[in-house]
Amino acid sequence: MGSVSRASTASGALLLCRAEPAVVRPAAHLLRERMRLAPAGEGWSVLVPETKPWASGADPVDQVLGGWAAALAVGAAWPVLALWWDADRAGYTLAAGFRRTVGYVWLADGTAAGEGEAMRTFAARLGLDPVLDLEQLDRLTRPDPAADARARLLGLTAVLARAGVALPVGLTPGESADRLRSVAVARGAETVEWSGWRDAVRAELDVVEEGPLGPWLRGPRARALGAAQLALGLPLAAWGLARRSGGWTVAGAVLLTHGALSLAYDRARERP
Repeated sequence: MGSVSRASTASGALLLCRAEPAVVRPAAHLLRERMRLAPAGEGWSVLVPETKPWASGADPVDQVLGGWAAALAVGAAWPVLALWWDADRAGYTLAAGFRRTVGYVWLADGTAAGEGEAMRTFAARLGLDPVLDLEQLDRLTRPDPAADARARLLGLTAVLARAGVALPVGLTPGESADRLRSVAVARGAETVEWSGWRDAVRAELDVVEEGPLGPWLRGPRARALGAAQLALGLPLAAWGLARRSGGWTVAGAVLLTHGALSLAYDRARERP
């Protein structure tokens, strides 16, 4: 019990979305978690979780955030970057559409525990400079006795600043979840929370129509895509439930929702 308490008080997370808040809002509703949403630079938004599902000890913070990031990025035209940390580790998870998520981990003392290839993939998917930015990212993987896990995350956000990220003052990686929530509230970040399936359906249609799947809303391509999402979402949700992983269960549920709504929308639009 003591270890769970220690992890929960030292843990925290931020979700960076490469889209404006108005675009992120409908997708964030589908997570069914209470969040605070705010701008985070030109073309970026940040979601601050108000809940701490990882505090129960069922899933560590990296798994929860990985599932959330994947759920947000499914069918969206923008990538989602989850920054997370606890008493023992810190890291990131980058999700972009249906592509495999990529992530990196540092131990509490700053020791790198990830693969160098992850940094290269990270830079490529975010369109970072393949020379200057990648060199800075590579430094984060090298031994540095003066840099702990928090310093590594701050170094990462410094690189992201050149891609337009500007986190609101006080929303600093490494702070506790409670501290981040308090700062978000004080700065007037808007609340995003689950408001029922009726609003979720509308939100889901907004996400699909504004995303890269817009041209696929009707016809044979829409039906094929919807069927593929259902086929992928069902085993993913089942896997998440079997492992009691809330984050991946949500990702599977969002895929199922996408698929079902895609088929329903196509059928409804065919009616005279």
